[in-house]
Amino acid sequence: MADNSDTGLWFRRYSPAVAAPVRLICFPHAGGSASFFLPFSRSLHPEIEVLAVQYPGRQDRHREPLVDSIADIARRLAAAIVQIDTKPTAFLGHSMGTVVAYETARLLGTNSPHYPLALFASGRRAPSIYRDEQLDSLKDSELISELTRLGGTSSALLQDPEMAESIVRVSRNDYRAIGLYQHTAGPALHCPIIGLAGDADPRVSIDEVRCWHQHTESEFAMHVFPGGHFYLNEQVPEVTQIIRNKLGKLTPTRAGQL
Repeated sequence: MADNSDTGLWFRRYSPAVAAPVRLICFPHAGGSASFFLPFSRSLHPEIEVLAVQYPGRQDRHREPLVDSIADIARRLAAAIVQIDTKPTAFLGHSMGTVVAYETARLLGTNSPHYPLALFASGRRAPSIYRDEQLDSLKDSELISELTRLGGTSSALLQDPEMAESIVRVSRNDYRAIGLYQHTAGPALHCPIIGLAGDADPRVSIDEVRCWHQHTESEFAMHVFPGGHFYLNEQVPEVTQIIRNKLGKLTPTRAGQL
């Protein structure tokens, strides 16, 4: 698949904050889109510039082919990120997006000026933990039931036949991508990893998120919130304050602006 590293395709700025001293790139979950992070963009504005990743095949990129390989998505994202200015940047991924963020950081490499200050790893077990879930092989009705159970998709949308068909198509593709993903050996990240989890998440345990500590040579911290797999929807102020505090410490010369 040909590279398309046009940053205008890959990133959405819902609350422009070009003058902010630090940037957060947000990577959505399976079936998700950039708009999932709209509340984060609003909450962190104007102290932190938020770029929300838009994967191909959804919302305003719905005419583009879906990508069913984590490695391919990460490769194309890394090519887009290096075209952005070198403002200090951190990554936030949720669920599948955490793995995409992790692999993107590995591709950038520690010598890159775009290497992340930190990785906020939300709602996803560590790459070293494999589970054969085969969610992409579920029947449409079963997949809709799973999406309903997780609570990250509006029930009204899932009850609309046309919208449900589109949601199922994108979610099945992404579940295939993350299901085929296998972690490969290599250096651990050199930046801090901050694990984030819901205490009632049916898809990942707190201990599985805590295992992200194995994937950094820097520090690891863990934060647990009330809620399920999409605890983020109810915890935006709390999560964004953690992000603010951490990035303020990692950019001390400009921390007063955060």
